[in-house]
Amino acid sequence: MKTKVLTLAVIMASGVLTLVLAQGPQPRPGPENDPLGQFLFPPELVMQHQREIGLTNEQKAFMRGEIQRVTMRFNEVQWQLQDAMEGLSTLMKESSVNEQGVLAQLDKVLDAEREIKRLHIGLAVRIKNNLTPEQQSRLQQFKRMGQSPPQPMP
Repeated sequence: MKTKVLTLAVIMASGVLTLVLAQGPQPRPGPENDPLGQFLFPPELVMQHQREIGLTNEQKAFMRGEIQRVTMRFNEVQWQLQDAMEGLSTLMKESSVNEQGVLAQLDKVLDAEREIKRLHIGLAVRIKNNLTPEQQSRLQQFKRMGQSPPQPMP
C-alpha cells in the first residue's frame, strides 16, 4: 500500500512540475501586484522623460553603462537557465527518476532565476540612487499619470 501511495505521489508531483515548467517564464506582475514597483523606476521611463527630469550627461552615461553591463550578464544567465531547464526536463523524462539528481538540477534552475531577479532589482536600485530626489519626484508624477511605458526585460 505504501508503495502505491508513494508512486502516486511521485506521479502527481512530476505532473505538477511538468505543468509549471511547461508554462515557461511568468509575465511580470502589473503595478497593482508589484510591491516594489512603486519605489523604483524602469530604465524605459527614465529614458522616455530624460529631458523633463533634467537628466545630466553624466547620469545618461552611467545608466547606459549599467544597462549594457546588466544586459550582457542577463543574456549569459538566460543561456544558463535554458541549459538547466533542458537538463531538468531530460532527467524527468526517465521512467525512474533520480530524486537527488532532479533536486540538484532544480537548484541550478532556481539559482539562475534568482540571479535574473537580482540583476533586475540591482539595476533598478542603481538607477534610483543615481537620480536626485527632484528627478524621482517627477518620475513618480509620470507614473501616476499613467505615462509609464511597458517594462520589457533587458
